Amino acid sequence: METSTPPDGSGRAAAYDPIAEAYAAENATSLLNEYYNRPAIRDLLGDVSGKHVLDVGCGSGPTLVDLIKGGATAVGIDGSKALIDIARDRVGSATELYVADLAESLPFDDSTFDDVVCSLTLHYLEDWHSPLTEIRRVLKPGGRLILSVEHPLVMWFTALQAGNTTNYFATRPRHVTDMAGQDADLTFWDRSLSTMFKTFFDTGFRVTHLDEPGPAPEALERFPEFFEDKDDPRFLAFLFLVLVPAA
Repeated sequence: METSTPPDGSGRAAAYDPIAEAYAAENATSLLNEYYNRPAIRDLLGDVSGKHVLDVGCGSGPTLVDLIKGGATAVGIDGSKALIDIARDRVGSATELYVADLAESLPFDDSTFDDVVCSLTLHYLEDWHSPLTEIRRVLKPGGRLILSVEHPLVMWFTALQAGNTTNYFATRPRHVTDMAGQDADLTFWDRSLSTMFKTFFDTGFRVTHLDEPGPAPEALERFPEFFEDKDDPRFLAFLFLVLVPAA
């Protein structure tokens, strides 16, 4: 399916268009993305054979590749046309890909997907209520939302170490001007753990799984200096959750 025209308001993720190639290349080799986030999402998905799965914020398509290899029918959306084009090259023309803004209504019917993946995407939005409500709408009864988010404590401590006086409990913007070695103009929205969970509950979800996993085993060989003298290979970076619609 051809990519659609991005709806108004997609400027957040479209900011990745000028840096898409560099961003995709960095993600394909980085500890945090290729050896930590991607395998953790894959483990949470488990057996996807025969499932219809939506990847929200699919980026350059690594999770789409995993879904297709696992036997799922995968659909991807992202706000960046340039990243969607890279994903198209990876997964071929048979996979449905859309340029779409998560802050807008999703272009799918109710109860369409067995699972939805939303990996490191929600932090681009100040308001999580609308996108989570939309994700719940397109999930089939008994479906799952597989979610990874930036760890709120990491974001808070990073701000404090940089000399920024910040209120952990506030939902606050964080401006990023460099990404993958490229000039960028991005805004992330940090929030507390309690704010996250309240929003999950308010939008009709319940949490069935929460984890702070270690990286893939091969990460220790790929990045020996990072893990040198560490008794435990785990580190704080992201939270991984499974949400299901509340009864």
